[in-house]
Amino acid sequence: MTLDSAEPLVSPVNSHNEWDPLEEIIVGRLDGATIPSSHPVVTCNIPPWAARLQGLAAGFEYPNVLIEPAQEELDQFIDLLRSLEVTVRRPDTVKNKETFGTPDWSSHGFCNACPRDSLLVIGDEIIETPMAWPCRYFETHSYRALLKDYFRRGARWTAAPRPQLTDALFEDDFSLPEADEPMRYILTEFEPVFDAADFVRAGRDLFVTRSNVTNRMGIDWLRRHLGPGYRIHEIESRCRAPMHIDTTFMPLAPGKVLVNPEYVDVDHLPDVLNSWDVLVAPEPNPIDARLLKLTSMCGRWLSMNVLMIDEKRVIAERHHTNMLRALEGWGFEPIPCDLLHYAPFGGSFHCATLDIRRRGTLESYGQ
Repeated sequence: MTLDSAEPLVSPVNSHNEWDPLEEIIVGRLDGATIPSSHPVVTCNIPPWAARLQGLAAGFEYPNVLIEPAQEELDQFIDLLRSLEVTVRRPDTVKNKETFGTPDWSSHGFCNACPRDSLLVIGDEIIETPMAWPCRYFETHSYRALLKDYFRRGARWTAAPRPQLTDALFEDDFSLPEADEPMRYILTEFEPVFDAADFVRAGRDLFVTRSNVTNRMGIDWLRRHLGPGYRIHEIESRCRAPMHIDTTFMPLAPGKVLVNPEYVDVDHLPDVLNSWDVLVAPEPNPIDARLLKLTSMCGRWLSMNVLMIDEKRVIAERHHTNMLRALEGWGFEPIPCDLLHYAPFGGSFHCATLDIRRRGTLESYGQ
């Protein structure tokens, strides 16, 4: 058979939004999870007392007292996905304690618990993102076997420019802004950096928050890379330590978006959302909110970090009863599941996964 007569490849990667029927997904891994470094870009998002503790523990593997309950919940989550006829793929196990670096800096690794951060799926393309945390510099290597498999089978595979991560990227003596101060970020515009988890997708419209891991150059890089077929809209966050959009703003279905009332001014959303139903997230349950404040890098609004199976069915944390009731009231069919102990590793259901294939086509859902 000649190359000309070979049948065209049909990409196994196809995901345009957050809600089309889910067929294949990558779920993160806790093996080898290592406490992240004390670099200012890491510690700027946590309280000073926590930053001091992290500085002492950085480079050590997470203790079993945190790993074991999270692993048990993760295994149950994977079983749930498979019971819903979703194909589950996993990254390789890596030694995150190993030291690596460039001529300008050195670091150990973190973990590969959250594929949503380092990889962005747009249609049939997977984009490796230029992350701002030095300890996550080689994180996508744990997904390389999967990426090569998807590429051989027809997917497009892109890597954004690998950042230098020199001191020029970070503001000297940065401190989080107080509530009455103008917003400021630790990142300069030295080079493009962004985490995939600062973006969510609604067909031809993407929504992004500028944050302490995503700068304007990073947003501009993705805008130019995707070209005129897509529109990227910025969601202004009132969070003083912004990092990742999926506890701030989450499209759940065509014309329905979940928003965080603490972080988002619902009266000043992008015009493309004028015809959408804006669903205001309920206050998190008090007990869980206190727990998450102590253990999570994602703050107390992790109740928003849900995973859509299709336009109706949604996996949500069993303990977040306020959110479960709200989802039912809005016409969704919540599927309760435990993942509360995953918070110290970076998030919940949306963070812990990466949609690879959803059954649907590229559409425009805005006005």
